[in-house]
Amino acid sequence: MRPRRQAGGDRGSFTAELAAGLPALVLLLAVGLSAVSAVVTKSECLDMARSVALATARGDRDAAALAGPPGAEVSVVVDGDLATVTVRAPLRALGARLGPASVTASVTAAVEPGVTGTAAGATGNAGSSGSVTGGAVDGGDGAGSPPERHR
Repeated sequence: MRPRRQAGGDRGSFTAELAAGLPALVLLLAVGLSAVSAVVTKSECLDMARSVALATARGDRDAAALAGPPGAEVSVVVDGDLATVTVRAPLRALGARLGPASVTASVTAAVEPGVTGTAAGATGNAGSSGSVTGGAVDGGDGAGSPPERHR
């Protein structure tokens, strides 16, 4: 025969451990989902910046109206034979904006020979109805580094 355990010794210990560990697990999951969301937003910004830079280099005036991440701001600066496009979008996690944090992608493309009338100094919002207003941007990625050059 086995000896019986005394009542009350370990009783409720699993519940206490679960109550202490569950918030940490939920926080870890939220941080992981936010990190994945940031990477996806960065990828969308880079893809949009590439598309707008190529369209601008080919002479498309409405390039800043291309679709991108929600709330993205697009800046196009044409300086001589180079078109620099910067896309900035707010970080979101589970549909909510994460304060002032944003992701920035910048791409520079060579303007094709013979192209005139590019959208120099144009800025706009992604998903807008195609309206483009004047403005400028520092041309960097927000960290003080120069933009990438793609030729």
